[in-house]
Amino acid sequence: MPLQNRVLPTGEIIAHPARGTYTGNRGIIHRQDRTLGTSRWSHKHWLICTLTHPRGVYHGPMPDRGWSALFFLDEAVALTAGHRPCHYCRRDAYRAFQSAWAQATDAQPERMAIDTTLHKSRVTRTRQQIRHEASIETLPNAAFVLINETAHLVHDGQAFPFTHDGYEPPRDAPKGRVTVLTPKPTVAVLRSGYRPVIHASAGL
Repeated sequence: MPLQNRVLPTGEIIAHPARGTYTGNRGIIHRQDRTLGTSRWSHKHWLICTLTHPRGVYHGPMPDRGWSALFFLDEAVALTAGHRPCHYCRRDAYRAFQSAWAQATDAQPERMAIDTTLHKSRVTRTRQQIRHEASIETLPNAAFVLINETAHLVHDGQAFPFTHDGYEPPRDAPKGRVTVLTPKPTVAVLRSGYRPVIHASAGL
C-alpha cells in the first residue's frame, strides 16, 4: 500500500504510488505506524529537496526518528503547495529564489523571514490552503489555477491540466479572473524571474 505522502497543487496529501521528481520537508508529521494524523507541519520551514541526499544518506519516507518525506510531481507543484527550495541540497535554486524574493518584495531575503511570510500565505490554522483570485492574464508562468475544479499549470497563455502522473496536453487558458492556488508571495517570486523545474510531460 502506498503511503500518504504525495502532495497535490490543491494542498492535499494523498496516498499514490507515483513518487514524483522532488521530495519535501515539513518536519515530523507521521505516527509510528507510518500514517498521518491531523498535523500537516511541525515547523514553518517547508522545503523542496532533491530525491537523493547530497551525502548519499536515505532514511526512508517515514522513519521512526526523522522527518516525514513528502513527494511532488515537480517543483511547480511544490511551490504551489507552499514550499521553497532547500538551502542545503538545492543551494543554487535557493539563491535564485532568494534573489527573486528580494526583487519581488523589496525585503531582506532571510530564511526565517521568507518562511514566516510564506506560512501566513499558504495555509490557515485549520490546515486549509489559502487561495486568492486574479486575472489569469496577469499570472506568471508556472502558477497554478483552478479551472472547472481541476488544477492547471499556466504557461504562455495555455493551461496544462494536472494529473498524478504528469500533465495532460494544454488547452487555451480562459480569460478573466480565476482562483489561484499558488501563494501570493510565490506568484510574485515567479513574476520576478524564478524558474521552477517543470515535469517533462509538459514538454516545456
